[in-house]
Amino acid sequence: MRATVSVNLVLRVGADADVVLSIAPPAAWVDDEELVVVAVDEPVEVLVSPDAHGGRLHRASLPRGPVTVRYSAETRAPAAPAPSDELDPVRYLRPSRYAPSDALTEAASRFPDASARDTLHHVSQWVHDHLRYVPGSSGPTDSASETLRAREGVCRDYAHLTIALLRARGVPARLVSAFAPGLDPMDFHAVVEAFVEGRWEIVDATRLAPRPHLVRIATGRDAADTAFLTTLSGAIAVEEMVVTAVASDALESDDHVGTVLLP
Repeated sequence: MRATVSVNLVLRVGADADVVLSIAPPAAWVDDEELVVVAVDEPVEVLVSPDAHGGRLHRASLPRGPVTVRYSAETRAPAAPAPSDELDPVRYLRPSRYAPSDALTEAASRFPDASARDTLHHVSQWVHDHLRYVPGSSGPTDSASETLRAREGVCRDYAHLTIALLRARGVPARLVSAFAPGLDPMDFHAVVEAFVEGRWEIVDATRLAPRPHLVRIATGRDAADTAFLTTLSGAIAVEEMVVTAVASDALESDDHVGTVLLP
């Protein structure tokens, strides 16, 4: 699958800041790309560091004032799967900041004892059926516990609840941030990878975009590992953000039942 993706950010830096961007797909996905950071009409040096599962982080020091970030790329799905190791099924079974599976053990008991595949189906179907997608209904610090009580949220909330319930039922699960051709409204998207029968399979309880066209950006325990912008020091406000993701070919249909693997 090929796609054209882009991100345009307008930031207001209130105090000199050290930031990390996670907006670019792994290098294995990219045929051609450009990242430009401009602060007060001057280009800013950007340092690239490796992230988990082949991902990349871009770090920059930003002076006080207006900053623009422009990223664009032509992408295609790599032939090989995302790098992983034998400890990942253990690592992604543990509770995490936004997916506190240990706090949702009772909630997860509603699902019957079943195979990992059946559990994946039951959990993702339940989250889809019992949550309402409501933009602006949740905050950046809400965890799966708050989402379960509110029964509404956005894609990251759907993903965190799905992850927490799967882990509570013994199925390793992790969050993937992605570009999502076909997503409406267009934005960064958050989906789930679950470890089933020895491989990581994609599930999206929002069902808002076809999984075969997703472009991986970052992979981790939850949104704490995959945030598009992390402020290490200083003060930053996001004044504008525009994300685009357009598939090169016609979008495939997706019943959100069959198995889909994201490289």
